[in-house]
Amino acid sequence: MKRSVAMMACVLSGAMVLGSFSPVMAETGAKAVSATVTDSKSSDDKKDDAKADTADKKDDAKDTVLEDGTYSAEFGTDSGMFHVNEANDGKGTLTVKDGKMTIHVSLNSKKIVNLFVGKAEDAQKDGAEILEPTTDEVTYSDGYKEEVYGFDIPVPAIDEEFDVALIGKKNKWYDHKVKVTNPQKEADAEASDTKETDTKKATAEDLKLEDGTYEFDVTLTGGTGRATVESPAKVEIKDKEATAIIIWSSPNYDYMIVDGEKYEPVNKDGNSTFEIPVTVFDAEMEVTADTVAMSTPHEIEYTLNFDSSSMKKAEK
Repeated sequence: MKRSVAMMACVLSGAMVLGSFSPVMAETGAKAVSATVTDSKSSDDKKDDAKADTADKKDDAKDTVLEDGTYSAEFGTDSGMFHVNEANDGKGTLTVKDGKMTIHVSLNSKKIVNLFVGKAEDAQKDGAEILEPTTDEVTYSDGYKEEVYGFDIPVPAIDEEFDVALIGKKNKWYDHKVKVTNPQKEADAEASDTKETDTKKATAEDLKLEDGTYEFDVTLTGGTGRATVESPAKVEIKDKEATAIIIWSSPNYDYMIVDGEKYEPVNKDGNSTFEIPVTVFDAEMEVTADTVAMSTPHEIEYTLNFDSSSMKKAEK
């Protein structure tokens, strides 16, 4: 402002030096001063607006109120060493009761022995509420199961970072930032998944297939991703029941389990081959296969999906 007034003074002074005072020049100088002040206020206003907008967003996050119930929610952290176990896809179980939120997360191991919601320095004070671990069992994509530590962590707000301190076996506290986002009510998600699956899946009877042998493209998921099955697979229809011939890419499978029933291989040489019932088409059919390729026999969970749109009569 002082600089603007000085500029105005210079303009007026110049006019006096020229021997006459020009109203036009005075008006021009006044407009320049006014514009400078206006621009300055505009800049300040923009900063204030930005601060207000940020504050509003934080208030909105704090004011997010979820109905009582159980949700699936993402649990993000600032550390590659402290995060949700990979078997749980970055998510924990968020429980809301009487307006209070708690998320249960299973971690990667048993190396983190305690948590504290707040700063590390506060965790070491008398009366600090230290969170004790639970022992959780997680199942990886290859079917391997492992025991890890989990924690029930109070959540002050959704979509807003908060402080969590942790201590490991070296007895040293560390500060971290975490955030809980994208809560999805589990009942709603399950209902949606069930509805979508129900509209697609079909039985042999639904497909109205005559007795005979057909070929279906089949997709295998689960395990490490290295195993495959031969596709298309032959499927025999008899009395509205479907039986598939599943040929694995390995000779190391010694039995399969489908719908609680155990099935032995139908061959002695070559890749493991099974005749199993097809309980559903166009949807994930859960199966278990036991492999002897590891040091000890190991049951692995898979899914098979038989695509009815690819169906054709098998060549004789």
